[in-house]
Amino acid sequence: MKEHDVTVNGVRLHVTEEGAGPLVLFCHGWPELAYSWRHQLPALAAAGFRAAAPDMRGYGSSDAPPDVESYTILHMVGDMVGLVSALGEARAVIVGHDWGAPIAWASAMMRPDVFRAVAALSVPHRGRGSAAPLASLRRAGITRFYQQYFQEPGVAEAEFERDVAGTMRRILGAAGFGDQKSDQVMIVPEGGFLELVPYPEALPAWLTERDLAVMTENFSRSGFRGGLNYYRNIDRNWELTAPWQGARIMQPALFVGGAKDVVLHPKFSGPALKAMPQLVPNLRRTVLLEGAGHWGCSRSGQRR
Repeated sequence: MKEHDVTVNGVRLHVTEEGAGPLVLFCHGWPELAYSWRHQLPALAAAGFRAAAPDMRGYGSSDAPPDVESYTILHMVGDMVGLVSALGEARAVIVGHDWGAPIAWASAMMRPDVFRAVAALSVPHRGRGSAAPLASLRRAGITRFYQQYFQEPGVAEAEFERDVAGTMRRILGAAGFGDQKSDQVMIVPEGGFLELVPYPEALPAWLTERDLAVMTENFSRSGFRGGLNYYRNIDRNWELTAPWQGARIMQPALFVGGAKDVVLHPKFSGPALKAMPQLVPNLRRTVLLEGAGHWGCSRSGQRR
């Protein structure tokens, strides 16, 4: 794999890539890195593609602008459009997991001239709702949803940065976290996010101590603010995407999810998954992996 920096859309992105052929971009989620695609890049390269994964803005070795407003969906799509050009290409396939999935969907919707196909993991395309998401929760009397807990700058950062190694071990390695059996995502009063996550006695088969060390080293250096700023633009993103109200994504598309993923629980994004063919008419396949939650598979030998 080759690692290098490129400057796009006013920020420097650290990119890992491998292979030659048609370009495929990989967008990671929270709290992750380009390193999360360490298995997929060589596989795509072996299949005849040029596979490239950036540390998304705010993460790892990429720039992290200080202002919350620098992390809107328009900035993210702009980064991906600029990255295609910076890599010397005119078109690409785009793939995303977790937060990377809505970035991939939005990139395909906003720039179909650049992104010829789209694949998303874990998060189905929702379309733009009739009201701002977090404002709607408040009107419904919900105030402790984990995304609301992430809104106040400095609060979640302090919790996660108190013990970075422990934070990464809990979020990425906890058995059952991100699974539908752990569908409680409300923060208790005076509590924190990590109270939702059991401390793992052993790591799942797909996550090694070396993997955790890489994540811990990077987040110890960068902190968590950049990634949390994505959540702080959820309602702002709703406002900015008004021109795409009702827009459909017409490119060939693939969705892959874990059959146990809490994101696909009926009270979260399950209805969006069922409705997705109306918003993505060329959805070629929906693949649900048995034994898989949000982060990986529980069965030995399967990888995220």
